[in-house]
Amino acid sequence: MDLNRCGELLRSLRLAGGMTQKQVAEKLGVMPKTVSKWETGRGFPDVSVVSALADVLGVSERIILSGNLTQNPEEVGNMRKTKFYVCPNCGNVMQGTGVCRIICCGKPLKQLTARSDESHKISVDEIENDYYIDFNHEMTKEHYIRFVAFIGVDRVLTVRLYPEQNPTVRIPRMARGKIYYYCNKHGLFEYKI
Repeated sequence: MDLNRCGELLRSLRLAGGMTQKQVAEKLGVMPKTVSKWETGRGFPDVSVVSALADVLGVSERIILSGNLTQNPEEVGNMRKTKFYVCPNCGNVMQGTGVCRIICCGKPLKQLTARSDESHKISVDEIENDYYIDFNHEMTKEHYIRFVAFIGVDRVLTVRLYPEQNPTVRIPRMARGKIYYYCNKHGLFEYKI
């Protein structure tokens, strides 16, 4: 472990968060001298503090322990590389355009893999300047479409659906893209426009 590299990372994360050493120290219950010692490479946070420090700085423990804030490859920002994640505990829906680690309810989430299925077909009609998407799918509390997303070249539009809601969505018509939709029991599906 390179203490100087870890210290530089801690300092850059603190400054990016707009905090002073004193503010970080107060949040962790340590002395400001201790934070200074970490940032100058003359010491490293105790294992019992790493998790709290990661929360304060907005990164994972792994990043603090490695001392390296790696940049994602060039696919970052490419909307067509959008990946979806759904928390099995709370139902939270998240998305990312690059390599990322998503954690919800204390557990890492796996990226959803889209597929096609005859039992989850949709119909897409063009009405005025919109796509009118109709799902032949039940919308009960036990079995429903949770979200619909249109991914185009430069944007992602996500619409959340709820049980007992009408299974239709109207979104602005955009250039080529894909429609993704998520069934709470059967997973993620895709439809190419």
